[in-house]
Amino acid sequence: MARRALITGITGQDGSYLAELLLSKGYEVIGMVRRSSIVNYERIAHIQDRIRIVTGDLLDQVSMIEILRTYRPDEVYNLAAQSFVQTSFSQPVLTGETTALGVTRILDAIRLVDGDTRFYQASSSEMFGKVREVPQNEKTPFHPRSPYGVAKVYGHWLTVNYRESYGLHATSGILFNHESPRRGMEFVTRKITHAAARIKLGLANELRLGNLDSQRDWGYAADYVEAMWQMLQQDEPDDYVICTGKTHSVRTLCELAFEYVGLDYRNHVVTDERFMRPAEVDLLVGDSSKASAAFGWRPRTSFAELVRLMVDGDLALLQSSPGAGGGAGSKTGR
Repeated sequence: MARRALITGITGQDGSYLAELLLSKGYEVIGMVRRSSIVNYERIAHIQDRIRIVTGDLLDQVSMIEILRTYRPDEVYNLAAQSFVQTSFSQPVLTGETTALGVTRILDAIRLVDGDTRFYQASSSEMFGKVREVPQNEKTPFHPRSPYGVAKVYGHWLTVNYRESYGLHATSGILFNHESPRRGMEFVTRKITHAAARIKLGLANELRLGNLDSQRDWGYAADYVEAMWQMLQQDEPDDYVICTGKTHSVRTLCELAFEYVGLDYRNHVVTDERFMRPAEVDLLVGDSSKASAAFGWRPRTSFAELVRLMVDGDLALLQSSPGAGGGAGSKTGR
């Protein structure tokens, strides 16, 4: 009998790649979406007929209990969140309700319905924030620098607490920034690759960004969802950092994206104070040696390859529909 997985946030970047992976492994995939008039199925349109879509909300524990009782998933991947860092400063309460307390509701629903269900929590490198050491690993102290990061720390420690208190197979993946052509337009990576494509095609001439010297450890989302699945196949639950171990600046990302289409970013990128964060995270770079030792995970896609993938995706999108704005998404707009 096929294993069954529930994915919250299935219409997002990670949800769509994870759904593809699980389908390829013979899973029955249940995707939870909020009942909303603006749900965007663009990222999963090509597999939507192979997924069962159900309505539920991390703000409503009853809906979570009902979904678990009805479908009895073997695995639950909690990828839903208010996951845009900049928005968390203007909507801190909403961010806390969904990104923090939402984890409580789903974990408690699992405890009440079926304690054998395996749970994956999408933790984030933003939890490290004002970093205490470089690189960051599973033992690095957290010092979040945004309401989003604070909410993720809550969700992370609650996952640990339910694992220790109730014996749940509850695991957190502390994923560093991971991008793809499916990344939302408000994230700095996609903002840059889309602008480079627009400027190349003569549809724009300028890109306004915040801190160009901010550095991140960027990987490819399709590589990272494999780690999510591998974590839930382990005999014992644990926490794992997933990253490339290499850091690049926003400036370097601009340079690579514009260079790929034959342009010099310095002629088009303008620094704009409006995109600066109240509290900046300057350097995030991870150490994924624990995951590598436990289940052999390593990133397969280089940073330069990732940037090219994203620029190619935006060129294709714009050339097929010049007015296209890309998929809605939800982290690091600048």
